[in-house]
Amino acid sequence: MKTRSVGILLFDDVEVLDFAGPFEVLSVASFKDRDDRKPFKVETVSETGELIAARNGLHVLPSYSFENAPAFDIIIIPGGPGARLTEIHNEKLMEWIKQQNKTAELVASVCTGALLLAKAGLLDGKKATTHWASYDNFAETFPKVEVVRGVKFVDEGRIVSSGGISAGITMAFHLVERLVGADEKAITAKRMEYDLPE
Repeated sequence: MKTRSVGILLFDDVEVLDFAGPFEVLSVASFKDRDDRKPFKVETVSETGELIAARNGLHVLPSYSFENAPAFDIIIIPGGPGARLTEIHNEKLMEWIKQQNKTAELVASVCTGALLLAKAGLLDGKKATTHWASYDNFAETFPKVEVVRGVKFVDEGRIVSSGGISAGITMAFHLVERLVGADEKAITAKRMEYDLPE
């Protein structure tokens, strides 16, 4: 099995667990009975590549800018106040998401990151979910998207969306199972001391 590259988007006022949860799960995941390589190489990317201030003041230095980032197999778009209030109006970001969608194997969102995917047109005619507090706004703003309420994630094939904040962890475990295997999912959860849903 191959190692997939994962690019997690960062921006000011991004919700910390939206990006850190999937980062941790996918970084910890490993192939069963193989120590020489991992199924995911996880890195971060922002528009400028400069230090960003995540929600509640956590500062993070992204691995790449849009200009020097490699092509990623998987793109993860987190949410938070920065997504729904600022980045949704960022045309450069919208164009970057559209370009990534042309080449990535899979594009996923966490929380209100789904609004960014919808604004970029990736969710038209598809089912998707987001943070429960944004269900109505999501449905009203993007009528071409079928908003699914009360679920942790929605898998539409190439596009996967998840609910709020910690739901990104659940989604990331789903990606481990889907792309690597159920055994690897269980091993990763045990290593993290994370209780998987029944």
